[in-house]
Amino acid sequence: MNQQCGQTTGAGGAQGGLLGMLFPLVIFVLIFYFFIIRPQKKRQKQHDDLLAALTRGDQVITAGGFFGTVREVKDDSIILEIADGVKVRILKSSIINKRSAAAEPAVSNEKATSEAPSEEETKEDEEK
Repeated sequence: MNQQCGQTTGAGGAQGGLLGMLFPLVIFVLIFYFFIIRPQKKRQKQHDDLLAALTRGDQVITAGGFFGTVREVKDDSIILEIADGVKVRILKSSIINKRSAAAEPAVSNEKATSEAPSEEETKEDEEK
């Protein structure tokens, strides 16, 4: 009789051990989903939206580090002008970011003229 009781207790203990082992695994899967899979899907959706919204004249950055202006948009590729008269055909998927006009550093005339020596300074240098 004691043998039967011992077997029943052992079976119940095994179930508790199984649940105890599954609980950390479930927690691990949930953490993995919320910290890795979900943010990656969100970034992929944003990138897909960016590619779908590309139009002629947009300034973009490629995965290879090229800055260029979109000249023509096709189904899976675009024609990108990377310099005056230099056009290349690239896959849409190689576009990593769209540049805004404000991101481009502008050189103002005031700064350029303030860096150049004035006429008085050059005359003083010549006299020395």
